[in-house]
Amino acid sequence: MSQRTLNTLFKPTSVAIIGASNTEYRAGNVIMKNLISSGFSGPIMPVTPKYKAVLGVLAYPNIEALPIKPDLAVICTQASKVPAIVETLAQFGCKVAIIMASGMSNEADGGAESLLTQTKKNAKRYGMRLLGPNSLGMMLPNIGLNATLAHTSALPGKIAFVSQSAAICTTVLDWANNKGIGFSSFISLGDATDIDFDELIDYLGRDSRTSAILLYIDSIHEKRHFLSAARAASRNKPILVIKSGRSQEGAKAAKLHTGGICGSDVVYEAAFRRAGMLRVNDLVELFAAVESLAHSNPLQGERLGIISNGGGPAVLAIDELLQRGGKLAKLSSETTHAFDQLLPSTWSGQNPIDIIGDAKGKRYSQALKTLMDSDDVDAILVLHSPSALADSVEICNAIIDTIKSHPKKSRLNILTNWSGEEAAYVARKKFSEAGIPTYRTPEGAVGAFMHMVEYRRNQKLLQEVPQSMLTRLTKNTDEARRLINLAQQKDKNILETHEASSILKAYGLDTIDTWFVKDAAEAMKVAADVGFPVALKVQSPDILHKSDVHGVMLNLYTVEEVEQAASAIINRVHLANPDALIEGMIVQKMALTAGAQEIRIAVINDPVFGPAICLGEGGSEWDPSRDAVVALPPLNMALSRYMLIQALKTQKIRDRHQPLGIEMDSLCAMLTQLSHLIIDCPEIASLDLNPILVAKDNITLLDIHLELTNHVVDNSTRLAIQPYPKELEEYAQLKNGQQVMLRPILPEDEPKHMAFDNSLSDEDRYKRYFGVRSRMTHEEMAVLTQIDYSREMAFIATVTNEDGEEVTLGAVRASIDPDNTEAEFAMAVRGNYQGQGLGRLLLEKLTRYYKTTGTKVLTGFTMFENRSMANLAKNLGFQVEFDMEEHLIKMHMDLDK
Repeated sequence: MSQRTLNTLFKPTSVAIIGASNTEYRAGNVIMKNLISSGFSGPIMPVTPKYKAVLGVLAYPNIEALPIKPDLAVICTQASKVPAIVETLAQFGCKVAIIMASGMSNEADGGAESLLTQTKKNAKRYGMRLLGPNSLGMMLPNIGLNATLAHTSALPGKIAFVSQSAAICTTVLDWANNKGIGFSSFISLGDATDIDFDELIDYLGRDSRTSAILLYIDSIHEKRHFLSAARAASRNKPILVIKSGRSQEGAKAAKLHTGGICGSDVVYEAAFRRAGMLRVNDLVELFAAVESLAHSNPLQGERLGIISNGGGPAVLAIDELLQRGGKLAKLSSETTHAFDQLLPSTWSGQNPIDIIGDAKGKRYSQALKTLMDSDDVDAILVLHSPSALADSVEICNAIIDTIKSHPKKSRLNILTNWSGEEAAYVARKKFSEAGIPTYRTPEGAVGAFMHMVEYRRNQKLLQEVPQSMLTRLTKNTDEARRLINLAQQKDKNILETHEASSILKAYGLDTIDTWFVKDAAEAMKVAADVGFPVALKVQSPDILHKSDVHGVMLNLYTVEEVEQAASAIINRVHLANPDALIEGMIVQKMALTAGAQEIRIAVINDPVFGPAICLGEGGSEWDPSRDAVVALPPLNMALSRYMLIQALKTQKIRDRHQPLGIEMDSLCAMLTQLSHLIIDCPEIASLDLNPILVAKDNITLLDIHLELTNHVVDNSTRLAIQPYPKELEEYAQLKNGQQVMLRPILPEDEPKHMAFDNSLSDEDRYKRYFGVRSRMTHEEMAVLTQIDYSREMAFIATVTNEDGEEVTLGAVRASIDPDNTEAEFAMAVRGNYQGQGLGRLLLEKLTRYYKTTGTKVLTGFTMFENRSMANLAKNLGFQVEFDMEEHLIKMHMDLDK
């Protein structure tokens, strides 16, 4: 992967069209027309042996005859010719090609390899990049490039659109042109055999011409790269995604369309949320979101004020707002008094502000100004229903003038809904031209506002500081792995409660006391020994849900009852499933369920994103896509809390307000512990804890079904998000003999890291930040502590003080470019620990780490005043240069030498 070649894709200065044609409706003809008519200023070079010129442009008989190396080639030929064309182009020096042909993965040209495999090999050999195949092409309206088969060009703008579907591209394009909404880039990925979402998101996330990114996704190929890129980009700009295949049938169709792996929609949803992206459900929602993104200011808060000339539309807007979890603004007494003076006495007296059906432009304008003047709202929705008493266009003009002249126009978000068709069309067009979002229905306007709210909430979630779990973490990975290996040696891949309980206990997850017995006599003896009441359950590898076959009997108080229950259970199981192998029975001490609540947690293995944790309530008909909320590991306390709140909010768990019901912290701790278990033990293929009894901080597992895999599993490919790399922890000794811990930074470190940063002297801060620097905000510190280990690293040095609390003494961090070519580091050490060798320990650790990741170069900059940093770098093998013009010292180390 190389972002440098993507620079050529996004900034081509010349284009060659291979297979250019003078024949109408041929791909080579449409591409030529679009390139010529869009105003591209560089050379457009048609390549074809058939014509001397194509559409009046001098043609070249073959690629070798081209006068210059094209930055971009568009291949419009049939599939069978593409491998050879790509090889010739790559040898000629072309860096990027767009392939229009489809069906290349299925066709083979006389050999065993598909045309697609041959093409990829030929391109890779020379470092050439491919967009497609099956691509509609791409547009860069800002430089007048339209290298697509689309029927029209996109307008210039600040939104990037990337789609796997060509049909969706043209639909979005039609709508955007009608609305006057433009794009910074418009890209059809096609089958994404080389250039894929991850690289494009990385590029567009850094692109100053792009303020928002829209994605249409059928399937994801590179889960970790995709999520890593999306998490980085979504911190700076909104990413909206529309994902096909919500239903199983839709997912199968999407797989046929792009050849991708068919993953669970609910896991995709969890992945998008985790990356800070915003999912929309359909094209109508996408268009509404684009409308608001194209024209909106960053949302300062969630309070919505509504102005309307009728009660009905306002009620529809409120219903939609509250149903989606939005906040209706409350009017202050000052604002209410101002409206009393302004509006007829029959006005609504509260938000929504019903300014009565005869309202004309002046009243609308005054009402809007009054609400904008107040501090009661963060956004305003102006509704208008057609009326014979007022001109809708005159009101529209008054609204536009009021917004443009108001000093708060860049701080407040104003949305409009002009209902109706003919009467409202002109007004909606005027709003679009004025850069004011406008919608056909009140619900559509509120939906667009809630997209902005959800994006804001997602960003806040990304910055939330998780509560530390270090003091309550029970974790014996060696013991859990030993027990798993023991089971695998016995070819035991499915473990039930009595066999799996010890594995979960190693992670502080308690199972109710459980015994396996072979027959009724043994069950009677165990029950008598442990004390009544007990539960008796069938044990069979052929029965997953015991209650479905009436294989469970509860509240048995005597040995006679146990004997009768054993006989009844075996008879019922044989009736329900005559072929089931009954290995024996499970005896459990009855749990005290009074005042407690039952829930279910499962870990599934998604074919796209790997392990996913599902939380809901039990039941044999349980379907995670319908009955659970889903999250991707690793979880911390903040993410677990968000997952639990989401489960309660969506009624996946109903809080029954039991006396000993759900305690938030304990359940979050359990989810976090479970996440650690799943990460540390990759042999666990799936896990079902059903039911779990929650009685405040006492959480007990009643039934466990754990499945192991026979394959050797590598976490680097198994997990969608790289977890905390615990293997990089180590102890080191300072010159004064004090022992310090060197480890990667954690999100939980934010308070300690804030204290560390604030402890730096003015001089040290000046050297670290290349100038005077005020104290860090929470948002800035969240970015420094909640890092993505797959694209940056920060090592901190800590000691434990006399109060048993960790204190941060120093930190070194570096971020790498998307190509993993160069990492740039920065470092700081507490003043009272300088001169103890801590800086050397940290920089040595960082250097060792980047040598293992294949990074080629480690660089750093420091000020002339920081000679001690330059001397340390020199001693460690860095090349040190003085830049007299920039007044900086540059430190450089080749890591692959």
